[in-house]
Amino acid sequence: MQRIRGDEISRFPDEVVVEEPLEIRLDGNLVATTMRTPGHDYELAVGFCASEALLEDTAVTQVRYCGEGPAAEFEYNVVTVDTGGRAAVPQPRLGNVSSSCGLCGSATLVELATRLEPISDPVIFTAHAITSVLETVGSQQEMFVRTGGLHAAAVFDSDGAIGLIREDIGRHNAVDKIIGRRVLDEKLDSNQLGLFVSGRASFEMVQKAWTAGFGTLVAVSAPSALAVDIAKTANMTLVAFARSDSMNVYAGQINQ
Repeated sequence: MQRIRGDEISRFPDEVVVEEPLEIRLDGNLVATTMRTPGHDYELAVGFCASEALLEDTAVTQVRYCGEGPAAEFEYNVVTVDTGGRAAVPQPRLGNVSSSCGLCGSATLVELATRLEPISDPVIFTAHAITSVLETVGSQQEMFVRTGGLHAAAVFDSDGAIGLIREDIGRHNAVDKIIGRRVLDEKLDSNQLGLFVSGRASFEMVQKAWTAGFGTLVAVSAPSALAVDIAKTANMTLVAFARSDSMNVYAGQINQ
């Protein structure tokens, strides 16, 4: 690349983020095509299906790359989540899901929100624990450090220790990778944990956190009014504009 700084022009190699389409199928049926950063594709596919409430109580029996031929011929851009046909046949999402829009425009927004139960007995985090997350998460964002072009999502406990982190060009994809990993590992303790996201606290982020059972969502950017309303309905704590020296609590409670 060429860098221009004042009157100086220099050239040197740089790394940029890869963005490619991923077609997600459920028992062979098309669910959606999302733009993502390749890596942890199985987690992304499972997490997407889970956060869209397509799995319900059905177990995932297999996740695989697939297509009309060898996976390599399709550049590993098609993934099928198998439940043995026990999951309901999904209604395909019209058009592509971009790396930034997630659920925007989906007709299922209200339906997804109203079918979920409020979070039961969520942990109340301290400001100190959240500050610890903010101070350490950056050092664990390996690809962001190299490219500066990826969002991150992370799971943390009541001490502020990060147990799992995923990166992607799409903020919703990073969250889906987290959710997918926990579904595959059969983790059921989300109400005892918090979810960090590097972007804004949109309705989509709150909905995904709620679907996964997280009682606390921490975002570094702004919330939307609908996100605040949904967080209150979900019995979730919503923290936004989170910084190492300040944070805004829009729903729920944070202890000193």
